[in-house]
Amino acid sequence: MTPKERLLAAILGKETDRPAFSPFLAYYWESLPEATRMKGQLSYLEAMGADPLLRGHGCAWEVRTPGSEVTAAEHSGKKRQTIANAKGVLTMEWTYVPAADTWFLTTHPVKTVADLETMRAYYDAMEVVPVREALNAGIMRLGERALALPILGIEQKSCFQSMIEHWVGTEELTYLLYDEPEEIEATLWSMQRKAFETVEVSAETRAEGFIFWDDTSTTNQSPAFYDRYVAPEITHWTACLAASGKFLVQHACGHLHDLLPAMARQGIAAVESLSPPPTGNVTVREALELLPPEVALIGGLEPTFLLYEPVETVLEEVDRLLEMNRDRRFVLANSDSCPPGVSHEKFTAIVEHVKNFH
Repeated sequence: MTPKERLLAAILGKETDRPAFSPFLAYYWESLPEATRMKGQLSYLEAMGADPLLRGHGCAWEVRTPGSEVTAAEHSGKKRQTIANAKGVLTMEWTYVPAADTWFLTTHPVKTVADLETMRAYYDAMEVVPVREALNAGIMRLGERALALPILGIEQKSCFQSMIEHWVGTEELTYLLYDEPEEIEATLWSMQRKAFETVEVSAETRAEGFIFWDDTSTTNQSPAFYDRYVAPEITHWTACLAASGKFLVQHACGHLHDLLPAMARQGIAAVESLSPPPTGNVTVREALELLPPEVALIGGLEPTFLLYEPVETVLEEVDRLLEMNRDRRFVLANSDSCPPGVSHEKFTAIVEHVKNFH
């Protein structure tokens, strides 16, 4: 089988010639030499012998924001962005942390009902513009070498999760949901209408499947909030894609144990980056019990385990995961990210082990 055929079969529950293995190179990729990165992740994964699953590979749309002036500035380890329109001004700020080589959002822009009005005006005037041709051309160039999963969602995630992470923050959003639920729900509706436009545009492309970065976790939202504000939106997305013969993969990398029952009812094809403790809070065996057979798992190798355990122990866990999922839809991967310290030799050892699994 080609890598693309193998990945599609593993996700959609068809027979494969062997298990599929596709590392997730977030954080690891940036640590590699520039000469390696210049060749691209596809080349790197092919040379490793893995099955390239290109998560978030392009999109079929772009966004324009008439009616709002968006400005950005960076100075002394701080990034600031402002959105100004007839209703007001929103300001958000990120701080760079060298130890993590990451920008962290340290000031959320929405704090009041007036800020929600400004946010709604921003989304109500937003335009989702199709750019299908470029995405289709890229997928054609990939051929059978890889399975591309382009990104969906106006914020590349569910609108409620975007409110948590980006616009409002966990604590303030909880207060506003109790004090001003109508205002929050009206704003969510403005966001969701635009997000669904990205789904409609994407459904008319050559891509077989799509992904969205919903860093779902009960560390920042309750199962009740998820049931009410996230699951209905994702269910709407999957129904639209299914009507065009396409599927949706949900990236969910946090504490999922109490959210998996709701996720199981959304119609998604797979949960990507499922991680056992300590990164997550659900083992692969528990996930198999909570999810129906038609929902695939992509992940299983916890990042710190992959980093610190010797290769012999890692390969023992690979055997355990593959045997456990022998009759299930499963793509072996490290979950969510890869610490830069993981050796290339450990990856190649996993590849050879998977190829010889019977």
